[in-house]
Amino acid sequence: MNYPEMFRLRQIFDAPRCDEVYGAVRAEIDKLDPGSKIKSGHTVAVAAGSRGVANIDTIVKATVDAVKDLGAEPYIVPAMGSHGGGTAEGQAAILDGYGINEQTMGCPIRSSMDVVQVGTSDFGMPIYFDRNASEADHVIVVNRVKPHTGFAGEIESGLMKMMLIGLGKHKGASIYHRAIIHHSFDTIVRLVGRVVREEIPIAFGVATLENGYDETAEIHAIDAPDFEEVEKVLQAKSKAYCPKLPFEDVDLLIIDEMGKDISGAGMDTNVIGRKRNDRKAIDGDTPRVLRIFVRDLTEITHGNATGIGMAELTTKRLVDKIDYHATYTNVITGQHVSAGAVPLHFETDREVLDVALESIGLIEIPDARVLWIKNTLDLGEVEASAAYLAHLEGRQDLEVLVGPRRLETEADGNLPAFEAFAQTPAAEGVAAD
Repeated sequence: MNYPEMFRLRQIFDAPRCDEVYGAVRAEIDKLDPGSKIKSGHTVAVAAGSRGVANIDTIVKATVDAVKDLGAEPYIVPAMGSHGGGTAEGQAAILDGYGINEQTMGCPIRSSMDVVQVGTSDFGMPIYFDRNASEADHVIVVNRVKPHTGFAGEIESGLMKMMLIGLGKHKGASIYHRAIIHHSFDTIVRLVGRVVREEIPIAFGVATLENGYDETAEIHAIDAPDFEEVEKVLQAKSKAYCPKLPFEDVDLLIIDEMGKDISGAGMDTNVIGRKRNDRKAIDGDTPRVLRIFVRDLTEITHGNATGIGMAELTTKRLVDKIDYHATYTNVITGQHVSAGAVPLHFETDREVLDVALESIGLIEIPDARVLWIKNTLDLGEVEASAAYLAHLEGRQDLEVLVGPRRLETEADGNLPAFEAFAQTPAAEGVAAD
């Protein structure tokens, strides 16, 4: 089969960047006058999550050091719901994979799935909170603010959600996701956030925003009573910073890797356009992607393939890496069981590509609109098929790096890695600009 020719693009995003992350965290915390709350000898639980947050080790370290400078005693708790297979050991291992451990942070890591009930909603829903964190004199919540992969509203993923899902551990995350089936996410996150802040001594939060290149753009330390109002403003800014695919209509999207370190949904639905429907964009949603082929799992996801059910096609090598216990725990807890469904899968990329390109309707294969990305977090460079060349005029946000060249599999029937394909030269006589 003759596959479409591909050319490589650089996307030019609006990308403010924080170059001195440690110092910025310290300066933001100092603005809050933390010594007015946190006294010498107090214990402080620093909650750290499980997403691929840029510079998360530096951000947590700066927070821990700020607490130490007050004479207090910090310790870190994983705030990641059911991730890590829903086990204390698994969650500690995730933090360690991000460089967050007792040696690098200079304080204990207290990982447990035990929770305490801190309240009950008006419709009878118990509200849970991490036991280790509940025993501290103060809690500091550290998280990135970004669009959620499954819910839309003024407040999506950030400090409020971490108090809800992350610090609710497996028990809390499970019941909250079940409640969201009958009540809106907005209702649940505000309700739980209010109760937690009333019953637990949340000192403040450290919120980050990231630019389109997966870099830290902004850092904000926020007093607990201000979480809701400030997070609404930061959420709007984060959406403006979020990277996107360069074109809205796609016949086939090839993704080199997916995983929980990339997105809570494995593949960010804000990028692939399947936030409200696993199989295609609904009216008004963009981009409109007909077929998704995901090639592999990241190492850091440790076999958790949550979100694989949003792809139509994958490889046997990915399927062989799936940790079904971790994946099923995650998708059942999140009440998104279809996200764990294994799609059609084949031994080689060539077999997958053949099936994918034969299933896009009446479009001739050389004319197929194909995009190829490393993952949904890294969209600075994108491979695009020749069909998109006609759409470049007037696009000041796109720069052609390598002109069209043949998309070919290697001797083993697989595509090269996304980064390696970048080195493939343009076909003779075709300029890169």
